[in-house]
Amino acid sequence: MKRAKQNKVAPAPTVDFEVFNIMDDAPANVLDYLQCADNGIYFEPLVSYESLMQLTTTGVHHASALQAKANILKKTFEPSEYLSRKDFELFVMNYLTLGDGYLQITRNRLGGVLKLTSLLTMYTRMASDMKHYLYIRNRFGLNGLQYDTIKIADVVNVKQHDLRQQIYGLPEYLPAMHSIMLNNSATRFRRRYYDNGSHAGFILYCTDEKINEDDWNVLKSNMRQSRGRGNFKNVMLRSPGGSPNGKDGIKLIPISEVAAKDEFLNIKSVSAEDMLAAHRVPAILMGIVPQNAGGLGDPIKAAKVFYEHEIAPIQESFKSINEQLGIEVFRFKDYQLDTPT
Repeated sequence: MKRAKQNKVAPAPTVDFEVFNIMDDAPANVLDYLQCADNGIYFEPLVSYESLMQLTTTGVHHASALQAKANILKKTFEPSEYLSRKDFELFVMNYLTLGDGYLQITRNRLGGVLKLTSLLTMYTRMASDMKHYLYIRNRFGLNGLQYDTIKIADVVNVKQHDLRQQIYGLPEYLPAMHSIMLNNSATRFRRRYYDNGSHAGFILYCTDEKINEDDWNVLKSNMRQSRGRGNFKNVMLRSPGGSPNGKDGIKLIPISEVAAKDEFLNIKSVSAEDMLAAHRVPAILMGIVPQNAGGLGDPIKAAKVFYEHEIAPIQESFKSINEQLGIEVFRFKDYQLDTPT
């Protein structure tokens, strides 16, 4: 007796259940892998000073916040016989922008301090022997690298500390670097948006069979010439007889226009908030127009709080040079505001 064939049942497919962390593949912070490389002559800075300088001409709120801090420091500084107001102002901008401030000591015949002169941080480097500073005069000349050598004892340095190394300082606003660049990109995008005659891109959809090749080529040529450089891309789609009802032989379909307007305002607002948060400067002191009826608060109170929490600590850092040299190089007066009557 023949046995009935039994249909083989395929095993049910196994379902893989995978648990993963969405941050596993995220790129790490580039700064975590950087160090002050020794090129055989001097130590390279952690970040490019040229790039940091470019940020000051890129972000409106970033540059304004730096200048606000510098202005209050200049207002409260009292020049001494050792340090002039001009050198102090240069020292402050170097410190705030690049994270390091350098003063070169000019000594008398007995070795005492005669005066201090500000050095540009952009061209000041720590020598490989850690016993000298190099002040670069020319990096790209025909005669190669040209620099002055200064004894480390003749230079005083105030830095914004980096916990990974002690050679150079690092500006505390670096976490807002991407927001600064994003804010600038949004502004450039908006400028191109208005410079371009068609604003946002569009699709030109042609279904009319009566348009011959010569007319079509003329239309394409005129479209290319009317579009501004670097702006939205326009698409021309030709489908003769593609319209089911035979109507609307040419259609102009706009794209992205509404989204472009909305995203610009959102990006500008959020990136500006990031910059103000990085510098911790009250918005009322930055000339920002309030977006609500309540305003941005009392500017006098905001200025006093800002001074106590941000400017006074910077002044104390500068005063550490007084302790180092045993003379009063930095002296500041009280920060006073004339309250309106």
